[in-house]
Amino acid sequence: MLIHPIHDPLMLAAPPVIGALPLAEALRRDWGLGGVLHPLGGERDRNFRLEREGAPPLLVKLGHPDEDPAITDFQTRALLHLEAAAPDLPLPHMVRARNGATERAHPAEDGRTCLLRVLTYLPGRPVAPPVPAEALGELTARLDAALAGFAHPADARRLLWDIREAPSLREFLPDVADAGLRRLAEAALDRFEGGPSAALTALPMQVIHNDLNPHNVLADADGQLAGIIDFGDMVRASLLQEVATACAYLVQPGGAPLAGPAAFVAGYRRVLPLPDEQAALLPALIATRMAMTVLITHWRARRQPENAAYILRNMPGARAGLEALARGADARAFEG
Repeated sequence: MLIHPIHDPLMLAAPPVIGALPLAEALRRDWGLGGVLHPLGGERDRNFRLEREGAPPLLVKLGHPDEDPAITDFQTRALLHLEAAAPDLPLPHMVRARNGATERAHPAEDGRTCLLRVLTYLPGRPVAPPVPAEALGELTARLDAALAGFAHPADARRLLWDIREAPSLREFLPDVADAGLRRLAEAALDRFEGGPSAALTALPMQVIHNDLNPHNVLADADGQLAGIIDFGDMVRASLLQEVATACAYLVQPGGAPLAGPAAFVAGYRRVLPLPDEQAALLPALIATRMAMTVLITHWRARRQPENAAYILRNMPGARAGLEALARGADARAFEG
């Protein structure tokens, strides 16, 4: 049984309101940290960059009060696992409090409790075109290889941003006012349910990042990859789903819409195998992920107009990609 979208209480939850002075005091008391807090964006967490004199900045995260603590622990344990298994990967690391803990309870302004965590802050900016797709594919495969041995009781959670849940989004179609865009999204869902859905769920599974969109991949001033962030959508799923999700943000309008995804797959295959029979499903899976972006963002933006700009940040690329794929895309681009 698929998730019913309305039953995910955090899909429409705004980030908690956090008082700066109590937060600064908690950081001094429990972590021995001082500095200036700068607010950052976030869908459900409240995030800050802590600027410190003479030391690198840090990321301060406060989870939503309604978030299951097991999900926060899932993310924390994954990062600790990755730090031990692949310390050379450019990922955020947990900063332990004075007592060795990775989190503490902290009150929001409405009196509810959030989980406060501190992580290293990766330098760089969200990757921008032209994305080094082949290098990103290789980095993603290295991340997946390091996650292969990791397990957590919460890793089988149900998550709306999971390609396998796409059929549950049909009821969001009326939220897309543009009839042409609505038809593109509906056609992608039809194609997914026509075969790739069953194939995807039959594949071996492991924990994956599941959200390698351009805002979660950092690049340095020269455009070289500098890190991967935001592990909030991790789930146990197939590696093909990891690839398809990342590739959905690499499709470019024009004569070769799959050129970026093909380069990504080439890089990925330098580290991990991706059989041709699985890769042949990628055009349909990529379109499905794009349709999900269109449907979920429209549904949420209509109900959270104050956060619409952030929610809709990936929508233009999804629309352009759906239009490009609808004109035809040859799966032979992924043949090894």
